[in-house]
Amino acid sequence: MTTILRLESVEKLVGLKKTTIYEMMGRDAFPKNILISTRCVGWVEQEVQAWIEERIAMRSSYVQAAKRS
Repeated sequence: MTTILRLESVEKLVGLKKTTIYEMMGRDAFPKNILISTRCVGWVEQEVQAWIEERIAMRSSYVQAAKRS
């Protein structure tokens, strides 16, 4: 089952605020939202979780690179 998250939930999950989320979406650096109704949007939970996992993986890459230096 696919879960749709509203903005408040996304903000809590990723630790970013609305302006930053929308700026990152504009740069294709954050998952795009989907239209739920004419005035309501949300994010696919799996896509947001995948974005979080990518950030964790990037951290691990940075740590490994720093250890080699």
